[in-house]
Amino acid sequence: MMPPIVEAMAEGDIEVIARLRLEAFFEGTGRSLDEDMAGLRELVAGDGFEAAFVARDRGRPIGSCLLVRKEISSPHSLTPWLAGLIVEQAHRGAGVGSALVRTVEAHAVSAGVGTLYLYTWQARGFYEALGWSAVETFEQDGGPMLLMSRDL
Repeated sequence: MMPPIVEAMAEGDIEVIARLRLEAFFEGTGRSLDEDMAGLRELVAGDGFEAAFVARDRGRPIGSCLLVRKEISSPHSLTPWLAGLIVEQAHRGAGVGSALVRTVEAHAVSAGVGTLYLYTWQARGFYEALGWSAVETFEQDGGPMLLMSRDL
């Protein structure tokens, strides 16, 4: 497979990515497709610091990753965040997620960011392989969560 093309999210990507995100992150939370689409639209139309990127396979969006100032319901007063990394199941393990993370990191560097943060639990090894470090384990919504950081 060719390396994925990663670029800024466009209006035409928003519904496809929002559907992927709802299934992966918001199952059972009551967040609606319209709410998630509105949030992505705000990012796309934002001030240029926050950003939304998509990976494409033959023009079709297959994954996404965000740079945001605030993470949803965060117990930490840190900023900014790499958030919402999602890759379609069929495309996992092919470097798509890594390409998305590297794109967000590069955008953060160009915006003058020194340290990025993220939350994960299952994907700890994936991020460690990309140079991220575990900072703190804590409990969120009754389950374990890990705060990670990366100096850029």
